[in-house]
Amino acid sequence: MHRFNSCLRGDDSETDSRGHPPSAAASSSAGVLRGVGCLILGAAALFLLSPAPNTHPGGVGGGVVRPAPEASVHHVADPRARTRKLPVRLQTLLAQNCGHLGEVKEGKKTVEEVIHSGAHLAGMEHESGVGGVHAGGIGSSGHIGAGAAQRNHKSAPMTLPEVLGFFESFLKRLNSSNIKNKRATFHAIWAAYHDLAVKYLYPWDREYLTRMPPRREDGSMFLSVVSYRDEFCPDTLKEAYGKAKNPDKLFVGLVQQNCQENCRSGVLEGGKVEDVQPDPDCYQLFCSSEAGKMHCDAGQVRLLRMKESESLGPYMARYFASKLWMGEEWYMQIDSHMTFLKDWDALSIEMLNKAPSKKPVISHYPPPHTANLVEKAKDPAPRLCGPVFATSDLESQIVRLEGSYNYDSSKLDTPRFAPFVAAGYLVAHSDILREVPFDPFLPYIFMGEEILLSARLWTSAYDIFSPTQSLLDHHYVRNHKPKFWESVHRAFTYGVHNPLQMMVLNRVKYQLGYPEAARDMIKPHSLLTAVEQYSMGTSRSLEEYMKIVGLDMNTKEVTYTAWCETGLPPPGFESLGHLYQ
Repeated sequence: MHRFNSCLRGDDSETDSRGHPPSAAASSSAGVLRGVGCLILGAAALFLLSPAPNTHPGGVGGGVVRPAPEASVHHVADPRARTRKLPVRLQTLLAQNCGHLGEVKEGKKTVEEVIHSGAHLAGMEHESGVGGVHAGGIGSSGHIGAGAAQRNHKSAPMTLPEVLGFFESFLKRLNSSNIKNKRATFHAIWAAYHDLAVKYLYPWDREYLTRMPPRREDGSMFLSVVSYRDEFCPDTLKEAYGKAKNPDKLFVGLVQQNCQENCRSGVLEGGKVEDVQPDPDCYQLFCSSEAGKMHCDAGQVRLLRMKESESLGPYMARYFASKLWMGEEWYMQIDSHMTFLKDWDALSIEMLNKAPSKKPVISHYPPPHTANLVEKAKDPAPRLCGPVFATSDLESQIVRLEGSYNYDSSKLDTPRFAPFVAAGYLVAHSDILREVPFDPFLPYIFMGEEILLSARLWTSAYDIFSPTQSLLDHHYVRNHKPKFWESVHRAFTYGVHNPLQMMVLNRVKYQLGYPEAARDMIKPHSLLTAVEQYSMGTSRSLEEYMKIVGLDMNTKEVTYTAWCETGLPPPGFESLGHLYQ
C-alpha cells in the first residue's frame, strides 16, 4: 500500500497530512522519486476526488471556500477509498506501479501490459507461476494489484501437462470471448483477442521463455505439424514415422484444428457451401493404426486440440505447436499435407551440418505432391529467391514470395544460400525457438509471416540455405476444402476477416520498416503491444538485410540481386564462394 498511497500523496498534494505546506526538501525528494508521470496523474486524481465546492455567500466575489482541515484529528485514510471514483483501468494502473506511467505516455507500454503483468512483465524476465498468470494481477483478496505479491515463482522447466493445461484454459476463454463478440466489428474482435492475450497468453509466454526445457544433444527431432480440417494429416504422420531413419528419436507436436459438429464444407462449385460430417480425427486415426500406435504409446506425439471456431490462423497454430517442444535437439516445421523421402530426418541433419554457418536454417517451397522424390534425389533442389510486393487491395502491399524454382544445373553437397524461409517447411537447430520465439500477438493472418520470420532470423545471426535435395513434397492445391478465414466468418460475421487481417498486418509492417506503419501512424496503438519482445535481432541490421535481398519498403520496389538465382553467396559472404564453384 505504501507505494500506492505515496503516488497519490507525495507529488500531487500541496499540503501534508496535517494541512501544512511541505518543506522544499520533501517536495524535491518526492519529485525525483515519483516523476512527472505520477505528478500529472496524481493531480488529476485529486481534482476528480476533491469534495464538491461550497460557495460562501459572504465570500469576496462569491468565491469558492473549502472547509478547513481538522488539525486536531489524525487518521490514516484507506488509499483504496481515495481512488474508488476513478475508472477501473486507472485504479489498476496506480495500484500496479506509478513508475510505468511515463512509459505508457511515451507509447513504450500499453495500459493493458502494466495492468495485467502484475509485476513489470514487459521488458524484463517474468518468473510468475500459473497462479499468478491466471490471477491476471488480481489477488485472492479481490483488490487490484494484490496478485503480484502472491505469485508462485518457479524456475524448473515447464512440463507438457503445464503447457497443455494452460492452452486448454486459454482456448476456453477465447471461445467464450468469440461467442460474446459474434456480431462485433473487426476492431472489437482485435480488442477482445488483444485483451485476452495481454491478460493471460503474454504473461504465460514470458514465463515459458524463462522455463524452456534444456536442449538435448541426442539427435532427436521435433516436428511441428499444424492441421486445419485436413484429411491428409494422418497420412502425413504415417509418412514421417514410416520413412524416418530414426523414428524412435522423432517427436511430433500436433495442433489439430477440427470441426466436431454442425460442420460446413469449403466453397464448392457455384459458390455453394454444404453440411458435411465432422472432420477426420488425425491423432486418433494415426494412434490407432499399426504404424502409429507404438509411437503414441511412447509419448512421441503431443496433441493440442482446437475447435474450428477457435482457429487463429496458421501463424498462431505454429505458435501453439512450438510450445509442445520438450528439449529435442533439432526443429522442423511443416504443413499437414506432405510426403517424405526415405531417411529424411538424417538427411536434414546432414545438410545442416554441411552448411557453412554456425546457425543455419534450411528451407524452401517443396515440389508438388506429384513429384517423384526418389527420382529427384539426384537433382538439385529448387530455391526460394523471388519476392514481390502484393498489389491486391486485400494484401496491404505485404511482401510475398513467388515460389521455388530450379536454378542450378548440378547438385552440390554444400547447401546454397537463400534469402527467405518458407513457413511450411524449414529445419534448424532448436535454439531457434528460444532466440526467435513466435509472437502471440499475430492472430488471423494468412500472409506476412514468411518475410517477417526471414528478417528476424537473419538479424538474429541465422543464415538461410536451400536444401541440397528435396526431402518432402506438398499438396498445394486443395480446391473446395475449408479455409481458416471461412471459419472466422462463421465465428463472427461474413467478410470480417479481410479488414481484420489488414489491420493486424500493420504489426508485421511496423517491424519490417514500412513508412506507412511507423509507430505514430498505427491505430490502434495496441497493435504494437510488446512488439519489441518479438521483433528483430541485434546481431545484424534490418537495413542490411533489406539491401541484400533487394527490398525497398519506401518505394515498394524489388531490385534484382542475382546472387540467389546464380547460386553464389550473398554480399558479405564472398569468402565462401569457392564452395560453390
